[in-house]
Amino acid sequence: MNIHNLKAKEIKKLHTWLRALIQILYFLFLPSVYTAAFAGVKYIFTQIGAGEVIGLTSFVTVLIVLCAYTILFGRFFCGFACAFGSLGDGIHAFYIWCFKKKKKKPVLLSEKITEKLSYLKYLVLTVIAVLCFAGIYGKAKGTSPWDVFSMLHAGNFHLQGYLPGVILLLLIIVGMCLEERFFCRNLCPMGAVFSLLPVLPFFALHRDRENCIKGCSGCTKKCPSGIGLPEDGSLKVEGDCFQCQKCIDTCPKKHIHTGIKGLKGNEFWFTILRAILLLVIMIWAGV
Repeated sequence: MNIHNLKAKEIKKLHTWLRALIQILYFLFLPSVYTAAFAGVKYIFTQIGAGEVIGLTSFVTVLIVLCAYTILFGRFFCGFACAFGSLGDGIHAFYIWCFKKKKKKPVLLSEKITEKLSYLKYLVLTVIAVLCFAGIYGKAKGTSPWDVFSMLHAGNFHLQGYLPGVILLLLIIVGMCLEERFFCRNLCPMGAVFSLLPVLPFFALHRDRENCIKGCSGCTKKCPSGIGLPEDGSLKVEGDCFQCQKCIDTCPKKHIHTGIKGLKGNEFWFTILRAILLLVIMIWAGV
């Protein structure tokens, strides 16, 4: 099959299926990357608060290499490999599908609400960091929704003492229905960390704004984060870009590309290369 002979809609569908395949494989076989990286964050603040030396533990190693990967490639991990993010994509897609079957308009959160909620992830990160620094985060055991998710994913249904975490996870699932990437955009503490990283512009997405169709905004409307991409020539990088690549296929003029001339960013070989590289790095880090 020659990809170059396919129509735009067919190529878009192939990109969608490729992303879904990578998400499923990571979800099934490497679901612990998120929890390992965030365990590294919690460990660092706990050690600082206790006045102890920060050792290069396995969790810290995962955190460092994942941050380094994100600085180079942007938040590809969030868009393709995070188990919690993939869960949100699946739940939201199923929710939308159910309403389409019923030929009804789905109930969604308004953009005004989502814009305000997007700052919550920094508050979540700050609260957890302060609790770790104060040495009392351990007393909050049972409140973490991602701990509950990890237990369920591992087939551990012994959730006694995790009622607060179960309730929070259920509320997050409701949010995932009402907004695409609800947890990633609004509540994810690792997302807050990633959005603050100095991402290099080489593989970050930009758009040729001068030649855009007047009043289009298709890329922003399709974006799970609702962001407007930087224009060509700008060194700005959107920290909330999940690298899901939906904007690239949405643009009718094909004006969205990476900082490297001639590289769109959603080429099959480039997507597979980043997924394999991330896999190799995580295996090396001991995940």
